[in-house]
Amino acid sequence: MSSGFSILTRDATKLALVSPKVVVASAGFAGDAATLHKVLRARDVAFRHAHARPMSVVALAQLLSNTLYHKRFFPYFTFNLAVGLDDAGVGAVYTYDAIGSYERTGYSCQGSGKDLIQPVLDNQLKADSPLLVPARSSVTALPCDEALDLVKAAFVAAGERDIYTGDAVEILVIKASGVERHELALKKD
Repeated sequence: MSSGFSILTRDATKLALVSPKVVVASAGFAGDAATLHKVLRARDVAFRHAHARPMSVVALAQLLSNTLYHKRFFPYFTFNLAVGLDDAGVGAVYTYDAIGSYERTGYSCQGSGKDLIQPVLDNQLKADSPLLVPARSSVTALPCDEALDLVKAAFVAAGERDIYTGDAVEILVIKASGVERHELALKKD
């Protein structure tokens, strides 16, 4: 976490495990991100008590949109991703702007390194053209180990060019069996 050229802490997480298979990642103002994560976790607990099951990624995606939109006149200064497994066991990525507009995509990124990472992901994962006939999915399916290697390579490249990307990358892999945590050390200078 940094402000200008000052490093406030080297161990701040941007990720919140809201539900057993749903993670929210937030870039932007750390105070707003912490508050937003606290609100989402509280709403998940209330949902569990009311429905006797954890919130799905689709439900959490809508909840996050509603929560951000509710604060649109004094918004949380956060740019978020909600990711998880949907009811069919398929990975879902929802990307947001600061006031709650969202879209389900196959992949996305937020934060200071976004402009460096997104083109790498587009180059490696996106289909050749959206005008292909017959229509194909815009996302290439990758085995977990290849996807993990791609994410690591993209963050290493961003870390070399963006001083705000940080010293390490915290990667959560969401599977039907649970969430695996990986950490990749980046530059140390």
